[in-house]
Amino acid sequence: MGKQRVLTGITTTGTPHLGNYVGAIQPAIAESQRGEYDAFFFLADYHALIKSHEPAVVHQSSREIAATWLALGLDTDATTFYRQSDVPEITELSWILTCVCAKGLMNRSHAYKAAVQDNEQKGDDPDFGVTMGLFSYPILMAADILTFNASKVPVGRDQIQHLEMARDMAQRFNHLYGDTFVLPEAVVGDDAAVLSGLDGRKMSKSYGNTIPLFLPEKKLQKHINKIKTNLLEPGEPKDPDTSTVFEIWQAFASPEQTAEMRKKFAEGIAWGQAKKELFELINAHIAPARERYDELLLDGGLLEAELLKGAAKARAHAAPMLAKVRKAVGLAAFS
Repeated sequence: MGKQRVLTGITTTGTPHLGNYVGAIQPAIAESQRGEYDAFFFLADYHALIKSHEPAVVHQSSREIAATWLALGLDTDATTFYRQSDVPEITELSWILTCVCAKGLMNRSHAYKAAVQDNEQKGDDPDFGVTMGLFSYPILMAADILTFNASKVPVGRDQIQHLEMARDMAQRFNHLYGDTFVLPEAVVGDDAAVLSGLDGRKMSKSYGNTIPLFLPEKKLQKHINKIKTNLLEPGEPKDPDTSTVFEIWQAFASPEQTAEMRKKFAEGIAWGQAKKELFELINAHIAPARERYDELLLDGGLLEAELLKGAAKARAHAAPMLAKVRKAVGLAAFS
């Protein structure tokens, strides 16, 4: 038996921030470096078209995210790193799955139901603004997974339903046409670190409270200075367990550094000093990768070469799978 295949989709909207790094990117790269799995990572740029109709935004975000993963040490020789849009077999399988997927299954998608509910509350037509991309998003996600017969798929809790839908489609296809697809399993990262943002809420692009990962030094310092704190004066003890400054510190610090900062909080460190030390910690941690990131952003040719290398590796798996699927459904050659 070979290694289990693990497939990770990377959303290509917005600029990566500290929360993305701590909660998803760093753990995924570390896991891939252990070599226990056959790791596939892809930029979900077709999915980005559901949310954004601005070509420059879609293009720049994909570029930034590809550069981020490479700068942080993703080994593209030991893994398969590719753009979804460079593997046409995915969209071909998406159509074939559309032809075995019940519309009722898509009606139950949380994202679609949420859009309908929002429209009804506003007094609009239930399907106002709902594209077929949004409606059939789970089918494309199923194709992302089933094209490569991935056995494990890391997802957030909000994506578990879509993973279950992918299993439903795989089972339906297998029932109609014979055993073809592995039934994927969700890997839910309940232990993934979640960072608070500048305003104390979860760090999220939708809240506009993020600290972008590779900000230049001066801008990084300015963002850290914006972190919301209470009105306790220097010398007054501060509670580290309710502090965003301490929470972010802990995500980047060693156990010894964390213990030392906890002691400083008890002794009443000034917020300005705590933020200064937090900046120095994060800046020292990311500076080497930031330099590499800036180089990669400028060298589109290198980024392109890495992604096309990954696409060739991905298609080496996808093409035989699609040939098998086409034959199964009757799209076979006449001779």
